Amino acid sequence: MSTISYLLQGPRVAIRHVGRQDYDELTALAQASAEMLRRWLGVRENTKEAFDSYIKRYEQCTHEGFAICMRSTGAIVGGVNINNIVRGSLQSGTLGYTAYASTTGYGYMTEGLRLVIQHAFGELELHRLEANVQPDNTPSLNLIKRLGFQREGYSTAFQFINGAWRDHERWAITAEMAARPDQPANRDHTP
Repeated sequence: MSTISYLLQGPRVAIRHVGRQDYDELTALAQASAEMLRRWLGVRENTKEAFDSYIKRYEQCTHEGFAICMRSTGAIVGGVNINNIVRGSLQSGTLGYTAYASTTGYGYMTEGLRLVIQHAFGELELHRLEANVQPDNTPSLNLIKRLGFQREGYSTAFQFINGAWRDHERWAITAEMAARPDQPANRDHTP
């Protein structure tokens, strides 16, 4: 049995980079969760070619892909991407994440995303992460609120999903906000 190398570990979950070896497991999770995710992500291709394209994206310095895994078994319970990484005076990225039907409701995504945020503001030296969430996606909004993201605004017709341009709420967290857990979360900074 090979030893899994994690980037960071929490009490129940750990994070590692996603890789080609994850195709079968992620495909099975996506298929089992298709009904739950379709509304928010649209219909996704589960072909080997689509997965290779997905993985190839993480070979670029503008994208990072992570698997959230159970520490006890190594089983994947969630996925996180940091996309559109901009360096220089911005040091920012856009956070995307996926939970799976079989493990939703146990707090694994909260724990795993905390680790990814810690990695982003530590090892990756980012300063800001943004998350864009459809206004009806209450579980996702509750997740980012728990993590200390603040609502910054509303993006009309932000992303093309399921044949239509969907509005999204724009939420963000900075390294300083993440370092101050005593600060009130969920402050709305919408003008």
